[in-house]
Amino acid sequence: MLESLNDVYNLHDLKELAHTRLERNALEYYSSGSMDGHTLLESTAVFSRLKLRPRMLCDVSSVDTRTTLLGLDLSSPLCAAPTAFHRMAHDEGERATARAIRQFGTLMTLSTLSNTDMEEVGLEAQGRWWFQLYVFRDRELTRSLVARAEQAGARALVLTVDTPRLGRREINVRNLFRLPEHLSIKNAGTQGWMPPASQGGDGLAEFVAAQMDASLSWKDLEWLRSITQLPIVLKGILTAEDAKLTLEHGANAIWVSTHGGRQVDTAVSTLEALPEIVEAVNGQLEVYLDGGIRRGSDVLKALALGARAVFLGRPVLWGLACGGEAGVSKMLNMLQYELELTMALCGKNSLEGLKPDLIFG
Repeated sequence: MLESLNDVYNLHDLKELAHTRLERNALEYYSSGSMDGHTLLESTAVFSRLKLRPRMLCDVSSVDTRTTLLGLDLSSPLCAAPTAFHRMAHDEGERATARAIRQFGTLMTLSTLSNTDMEEVGLEAQGRWWFQLYVFRDRELTRSLVARAEQAGARALVLTVDTPRLGRREINVRNLFRLPEHLSIKNAGTQGWMPPASQGGDGLAEFVAAQMDASLSWKDLEWLRSITQLPIVLKGILTAEDAKLTLEHGANAIWVSTHGGRQVDTAVSTLEALPEIVEAVNGQLEVYLDGGIRRGSDVLKALALGARAVFLGRPVLWGLACGGEAGVSKMLNMLQYELELTMALCGKNSLEGLKPDLIFG
């Protein structure tokens, strides 16, 4: 039985330990997928079906994982995805995540639905963060979020485009998911107190339905561009058609995501969607991926198929639950070790060498 971080050797161990540390309400929220969970399960399973073609007799005496995202130098392509409610996992929440990310030399994306004010996170992250934006029905609130993110030092806005409504996460509906009473959605101001779920409801789904703008469309990108100087990343793109529209509407990067398998069940997995999106943008935009990353070999496969970076969601939360900042740091370092090892064993000493010919078939 795993008792502490000292017993953890990989992300599967970390998940197992986290499940013993998290309260039921938090565990169900973090773990849940939509409907029958097909996309949630497939997000991870698809990586194991993709086989590698290692090359031999290459000089891998040193392996370099440095890269850049929208001009920011990173030590590694391992980044933190926007996940809500970090303080359900650890009292220091998003601040602990920011410190671990800064120390590692990479990047985090802070959720609109964080339990910590973005200004506090900005101080901890010291420029190594983006702000994930939901557009509220109250456009002035949205405008204020953008202005605050700029002032607090965010380097980009990540507009989540796959949530006109919240996917039906039935375990949360059945058990009336709610935030603990001492926590709130800090960045939403007076609208940030999530009411208890109604009978047969999910408190977050009810919050999203009441507060978020389901009318959001491509034309609103022009409005968002008019109120910010920050680069805009579209998160939730899964098709070549939408990738081309992203280009046409002047966004700066594409983030391939299924929202952790929490929106459209049976949607294509991110790894399956990645190649057509990379082909559609033809090097004109950076492309990122999240969903299902559990091993360094998973990272390698995503990068070989054209992702510039991968973003980690649930593994960050598991790390927080197991040890706050130390847990997130351990998660990142374990995955970094596996990435460097797999690169070396495949005959690759830098990220520039990771191309589709590394993938079998």
